[in-house]
Order: sequence, then structure tokens, then C-alpha cells
Amino acid sequence: MFRTSARKESEVIAVVGGQWGDEGKGKIVDYLSADADVVIRSQGGDNAGHTVSNDLGKFALHLVPAGIFNPKTVNIIGAGVALNPKTLLKEIAELEARGVSAQNLRISPKAHLAFDYHLFLDRAQEDGRGEKKIGTTKRGIGPTYMDKAERIGLQARMLRNPDKCLQELRSVLSKKAKIFSGSAIPDEFKAEYYEGLIREAAEKFGKIIVDTEPIVHEHLGRGAKFVIEGAHGALLDLDHGTYPKVTASNSTVGGLLVGAGMPPLRLTRVVGVFKAYQTRVGEGGMPTELKNEQGDLIRERGHEYGTTTGRPRRVGFFDSVAAQYAHEINGFTDIAITKLDTLSGAGNIKICSGYKCKGQAVERFQTDDEFLIQCEPVYGGEFDGWNENISSAKNFDDLPESARQYCNAIMKAFTGAEMRFLGIGEKRSDLIECEQ
Repeated sequence: MFRTSARKESEVIAVVGGQWGDEGKGKIVDYLSADADVVIRSQGGDNAGHTVSNDLGKFALHLVPAGIFNPKTVNIIGAGVALNPKTLLKEIAELEARGVSAQNLRISPKAHLAFDYHLFLDRAQEDGRGEKKIGTTKRGIGPTYMDKAERIGLQARMLRNPDKCLQELRSVLSKKAKIFSGSAIPDEFKAEYYEGLIREAAEKFGKIIVDTEPIVHEHLGRGAKFVIEGAHGALLDLDHGTYPKVTASNSTVGGLLVGAGMPPLRLTRVVGVFKAYQTRVGEGGMPTELKNEQGDLIRERGHEYGTTTGRPRRVGFFDSVAAQYAHEINGFTDIAITKLDTLSGAGNIKICSGYKCKGQAVERFQTDDEFLIQCEPVYGGEFDGWNENISSAKNFDDLPESARQYCNAIMKAFTGAEMRFLGIGEKRSDLIECEQ
């Protein structure tokens, strides 16, 4: 698949969330990064979070790629990322305080900078939506991408020259501050507010803001292993998700390749990551949502609270209609099912095989969020739960029969893809790699 002319082939793996984010992508990226040469975070901003548990401890990453724990891996923050320098400074400081070096981190000069005025605008826009709010994390990511599209954004390259950066920022803010005509201008819209941050970021990041395309090209030439790390999930993609309740970037595999600067024909594998159930943060349709004791139990057992915001996640049964749609638009070659252990002791479980809306059958996933809100799930059957602790399982056959049946039923949504990984616990080692 995806082969061109004869040459030393690299392994290029894209890791894509198949649901509404929070699928456990960090765990899969951390596992795959153990022997990766290059890991690239390609899109999104600090509105996304990856929780990683490995031999060094438990970490919450927001901008730094999950390959940072391997000192032999080059970690790239790609051109498609909305980069908040304040967040990155804090994240690197926390990693270094715990003995994790960031010396193998590189930042694309094309990444766009997110500042506090973007957060200010994000909060104002979300609060102004009233009943039509999206559920944004209010991290300023949408306004950052708006500036990018308007061609007034500041790229990371500007941090190489802090004086020039402040000059450009002053010009941008003078135009934005006009919205406060007749009233006091908040500090977030004054360039002086950012001088200390910009100078600190310039000193810390200046030498690691480098053209990343030559790094990618060089490693491709010598048959390296790449992992491209996606943020959010396919159902939150700006173009192909449940609009308008979506994120502000393209979180499908195509968006990952663009943000990473990776030639599409070099892609060799697409790993779709799915929880063994389903969650969603924020507003929008979720036909399988459980608003009962079982949903509460799964939420608590799975620690289903946002890595970035701490907000409780909505919980529901696995939705094969949505999963099949995610597969169609990404072309998964491999499937990772995470947090299977969360369902131990959770009672009988179901898989959604279709929807109905106002009495009419709906067989395909609908990205029109207003329509999706009206859909009710149609379940293809009920599966016996299991009570065993499965965290010690070493292979698929070690799992209880009911757990194996459940996983096999999930895989029916993924024609042409193989079940590759099963997450059965929090640690890196709590992962079954299934035989092919």
C-alpha cells in the first residue's frame, strides 16, 4: 500500500482519534514512539491533552509530542499547530523538573502563536453564543486559526527576533483593540503585556525553531520510523466532523499529513484509536449517551475528565455507525481499542448499529449536528459483561470470552482493517499487541 519507486522505505504511522477525542491516543503514540526516530505533533493546540503513563511516571502533555520520553527520538511541533508559548514554557519546565529533557524538541517556524488575546476573544465568543455554545475549551485556538486564515497571525519564526515580534504584535493588536471603542482596552490587547513572555520564549525556543522539512526529508531518505500524532478526533474535524460542534483544525489523517509536512505517498499505516465505549466533551449530538448509573460508573472507573479542562466527559455505549464513518474518511489500516479494562464490572454492554429519527431509520452517520441531536440509537445486541481483572492479560486469548466477543463485534465496523492494539490498563505495558 502507498508505495512509490524503489528506495529504502520508511515506516510512517499516523495515529488518528476515531471518535470525539480523548480516545487514548497518547498511550498508543507513547508505545509506538519507544523505537521511533521522529514523532510529529501536527495540528491542534493546547486545547488537546494526551495522558501518558510509562516507566517515568504519569504525564499530561498538551503541546509536546509524546515521543519526548525517548532521548533518541526527534520530536517536532509541526506547522499546523496553534502554539501557545506560555503553555509550552510551563510544559517543558514541568518535564525537566521530572528529569525529562526537551533537548530533542524542534518547533516548525510555520506554527502559529496563540496569545492571551486569543483566549480573551475565545471566551467572549463562546459566552456570546448562549444556548448555541460549542463547548470550546476557551484556549484561544479558534481565534488563532482565524488570524492564520486572515493572514494576520504571528508565526513561531517571529520568536527568533523578539523586537520584531513585538513590533508585529503591536500592529495586530492596534487593529483588534478597535472593538473596544469608547471603553477601556484590556491589558491583553497591549503589546507591553507580552514583552516578558516573548523575550523568555525567544531565549528558550530560539535555537529549536528550525525548518523541519529538511529533518523529515533526511529521515525519510534513510528509512526512519515516523509517528504522526493527531490531536482531537475524526468526529471533531473542522470539515468532516459534527459541524458546528467541532474543533478549529483538521483532525483526520489528511490534516495530520498537511500539518506535519509529510508527503502523502510516504504514509504506510493509519492507526485509528477508539475507546471500548464512547465519550464526548462539550455540546453536540451523541446518540448513545448514558444518563444513568451505568454511565456514571463508567465515567468514574475510566477517570473520564478532560486532561486539559477537567470537565466531566459524557459517556455512552460504542457507536459503530460513527466508527464506520470515521473509517471511511481516514482509511484505517490498524485499530487500537483502548480502556477495555474500564468495562470490567460495568454490567452488560451494547453496541449501536444504527439510528432512528422521528421513527425513520438512519443507517449512515450524520455530521449535521442539529440532526444528530435528534437521533436515537438502535442497538444490534447486548453483550454479557465480565468481572475479571484483565490487566494481566498478555494476549487476546487471555481475555474472558465475553470480552473477546465484544471486541470482535466492534471490529465489524472496520472492513479491511486489523485489530492491532488492546488497551487493558493505564501503563505503557498494559497493552496487548494482537498477532496479525
